[in-house]
Amino acid sequence: MTRSVQSRIAVAATGRCWAAALAALCAAIHLVPLSASAQEGDAAGLAKAAQNPIADMISVPFQNNTNFKTGPREETQNILNIQPVYPINLNTDWNLITRTIMPVISQPAFTQAQDRVNGIGDVQFSAFFSPKQPVNGWVWGAGVIAQLNTATDDRLGQGAWGLGPTAVALHLGKTWVYGALINNVWSVEKDDGRKDVNQMLLQPFVNYNFPEHPGRYLSFAPVITADWEADSGQRWTVPLGLGIGQIMRFGKQPVNLQAAAYYNVERPDNGALWQLRLQIQLLFPK
Repeated sequence: MTRSVQSRIAVAATGRCWAAALAALCAAIHLVPLSASAQEGDAAGLAKAAQNPIADMISVPFQNNTNFKTGPREETQNILNIQPVYPINLNTDWNLITRTIMPVISQPAFTQAQDRVNGIGDVQFSAFFSPKQPVNGWVWGAGVIAQLNTATDDRLGQGAWGLGPTAVALHLGKTWVYGALINNVWSVEKDDGRKDVNQMLLQPFVNYNFPEHPGRYLSFAPVITADWEADSGQRWTVPLGLGIGQIMRFGKQPVNLQAAAYYNVERPDNGALWQLRLQIQLLFPK
């Protein structure tokens, strides 16, 4: 059996496995009784806090992104983002919300001469200054994002240290939570032979919280990116899709479970065709 045939079989098997996992998770979310999601008010409040990127709450999301048909050989890429959020109380009016993203990557071969590479990518650290009290339901934060040159292999990172601004704004309603997060990173130092970094990330998000099922919600949160150093036809990645989430408890530990699928309607030549996102987020309310 040739390597290309093996690759196609592996991709198909991976797709079936993740589709089964997605179906199982959605079924579990649908069938979980309310008592397993803690008290109704607690579940509803935790759901909105989990949907707020700058909530005054410690949380540790483990977000797994499986990207299908990636690269010229249309193989599967997997990125597990470990994303701890830690708020710091500055005074009676302000918080400093820190957010770290550490990607654990399984990168497929792009040529016959390459093998799959597994390791750590470039870590990103964000810090948002944010008022403690919402104004008419609106919450905002602004600060800086730093990209660290931490990749364990050249193919897993950009070979550059980066810095830039970041901001987020959102509205917390009775059933709707909506807003957007944006940042732009420029390289400030890079390895020899690596290109400059000038990249934007924009994540709009719209969440509908079911009033009759506290803690359950639908989510639209595509991660739109632009590489300003790329040619005009290769800059944008624009996904469209939908997800579902549920606040539950494992023993006394509240968690936010989420499953989503996105199709890239705009992508560079080697970008993934579609993505399956599964997340478990540990919540530590005060």
